[in-house]
Amino acid sequence: MRLSQYFLPTLKETPSEARIASHRLMLRAGMIRQSSAGIYSWLPLGFRVMKKIEQIVREEQDAIGAHEMLMPTIQPADLWHESGRYDSYGPEMLRITDRHDRDMLYGPTNEEQITEIFRDAVKSYRDLPRHLYHIQWKFRDEVRPRFGVMRGREFLMKDAYSFDLDFEGAKTTYNKQFVAYLKTFKRMGLTAIPMQAESGPIGGDMSHEFVVLAATGESEVACHKDFIDMDLNKWDLDPDGDLTTVVSGLTENYAATDERRDPEIEKALGDDLVVARGIEVGHIFYFGNKYSAAMGAIVTGPDGEDVTVEMGSYGIGVSRLVGGIIEASHDDNGIIWPQSVAPFQAGLINLKPGDSACDGAADDLYQKLIDAGVDVLMDDREGRAGVKFADMDLIGLPWQVVVGPKGLKDGIVEVKNRATGERQEVTPEDAVKNLAA
Repeated sequence: MRLSQYFLPTLKETPSEARIASHRLMLRAGMIRQSSAGIYSWLPLGFRVMKKIEQIVREEQDAIGAHEMLMPTIQPADLWHESGRYDSYGPEMLRITDRHDRDMLYGPTNEEQITEIFRDAVKSYRDLPRHLYHIQWKFRDEVRPRFGVMRGREFLMKDAYSFDLDFEGAKTTYNKQFVAYLKTFKRMGLTAIPMQAESGPIGGDMSHEFVVLAATGESEVACHKDFIDMDLNKWDLDPDGDLTTVVSGLTENYAATDERRDPEIEKALGDDLVVARGIEVGHIFYFGNKYSAAMGAIVTGPDGEDVTVEMGSYGIGVSRLVGGIIEASHDDNGIIWPQSVAPFQAGLINLKPGDSACDGAADDLYQKLIDAGVDVLMDDREGRAGVKFADMDLIGLPWQVVVGPKGLKDGIVEVKNRATGERQEVTPEDAVKNLAA
């Protein structure tokens, strides 16, 4: 992609409403623009990052046997009356009346919708377990939307739902999601700490939230140091593998946030205690038959008797993760994207557009990088070198390749690692080879 043809409206100054790093940098880097309070348009650069995150989430859900579908954003209120949540959910739910005076709502979550779909389709234990998910926009009417996409009213979310015959089956599914979440966040360059949590309006009695560590996080996290250096490779089990021992062994370690912290335990941990800041980016719930009993999700069991299925739900804030990753990975100059979610792998800077040697070398290198499978953004704009360097640092691509008249005389280009700041002078051929690797 050539920057001269790309829609990237960067800002030099920080908008006054931006209070945290991710909000400030997403606005300045031309990733988002506010439409109304807590609601944002995702511009091309931000949208590319969000799609990269979405794909990682999708791959890890598919790996544990969950099947993707898509449910609507607007739901009939009748479903929520069946479950008993319509009146109890609170003012965060946006309630709507259509032209036929039918009560509708903009879904904040999808337990009722998926339970209706399941109960109408599955009648026998032979069709269990079932594990379904979708990635869809949600709306919750926050009383004080703030911090950009970290606490907006409209947001993109992956929510999965499981249906099992009994508690043991439901626990196995819960454990698969538990490990899938740790792998998902690890692939994004994040350290995620699983915390025992309250279920809130979702309901249920077994729940964990996943908090990623970031110096500018919204809450203080205390945990055993083993959470920081987890080796997830040993958990590459098949989808039917027994993860109970792995999960129970991990959750026996201490991890707590805010009012759940225990001073006596923390004192006993000594040097094994880590205290840091964190941001919640995912939450998983086991809630038994809270919805299946209320809404009649019943199957015929092995003995011919009716069985009310056991359920769980598993959410990841996809759009929130864009902000969360920035909070965890930035410096004074801008964003530092992990390779796996970067909008482009490399930024190619032509220092002197209009110079035939620079233009020829930059165009040639640009095409060779594309042919080698490197996703590259070339800054071919007229303008000062300082502006180009500042913009590349701001948008945070993992690598920068600089083509200038001085280096070309010696047959070299400069390659910069955005995360470390390390610079190397290499031939254009070596630049392609290294980036492709």
